[in-house]
Amino acid sequence: MAPGLYSDIGKKTRDLLCRDFLTEQKVTITTYTANGAVITATGTKKNDFILGEIQSQLKNKNVTVDLKANSESNVLATFTIDELGAPGLKSIFSFVVPDQKSGKIELQYLHDYAGINTSLGLTANPIVNFSGVVGTSTLAVGADVSLDTATGNFTKYNAGVSITNADLIASLNLNNKGDLLSASYYHLVRPFTNTAVGAELTHSFSTSENTLTFGTQHSLDPLTTFKARFDNYGKASALIQHQWRPKSFLTLSAEVDTKAIEKSSKIKRPCVAAKVTEHGFDDYE
Repeated sequence: MAPGLYSDIGKKTRDLLCRDFLTEQKVTITTYTANGAVITATGTKKNDFILGEIQSQLKNKNVTVDLKANSESNVLATFTIDELGAPGLKSIFSFVVPDQKSGKIELQYLHDYAGINTSLGLTANPIVNFSGVVGTSTLAVGADVSLDTATGNFTKYNAGVSITNADLIASLNLNNKGDLLSASYYHLVRPFTNTAVGAELTHSFSTSENTLTFGTQHSLDPLTTFKARFDNYGKASALIQHQWRPKSFLTLSAEVDTKAIEKSSKIKRPCVAAKVTEHGFDDYE
């Protein structure tokens, strides 16, 4: 429902420039059972460390329960209720075990002309976050603020505006307490091949530093996508992602510093995903 939530402002460009560019080796296996439960196991290698995570999801009508456990002995539980008393209203309750101060309740409301998200930490002096967007599917204006009730200080205040038409999305964000200004655009050139280009320019008022990043994507065929990006620091990245079978992907990416071309390029390790049914392995890459 338009205009969405505050996090949707500039999301298309962020996905184009950042999503699926790997920094580590990652293997994901997902199991789908007959009763609708989803179980996902993930292993990630960072440097010399291997991190493990297992996540389960169960849906029953408008209630979704997510449980996630990692190799650091933390368990994250999230309960989501859709259409809570009114169309477009969603409630989310989450907490981390054994962190007794991690409890948080969140409410989301989507309307044809507004999107509201508010969260409250379940502690004696919680951090309260509120974000809201007003507008239409063409023009949206929003703000995102967080207040620390223990000190009475704002820990975050951001603002953004987005303009959208059939194939072009442009957005402007003021983040980091007004210190970081970001302008981005996303242009869908050819919908049939999912060919798109995008760019983001950020300026820091405190350091007078500018960062400019260009990116593009193109579907080589219905199952294979190519993406590339380049920034003003001379770093170029590229990836190719192939969907071997439904919900199974193999992603390979590489990065090179063109200002230090004498160094060997950095090949980022592949991300492998597989799907498993209750009867065993369904497919693997």
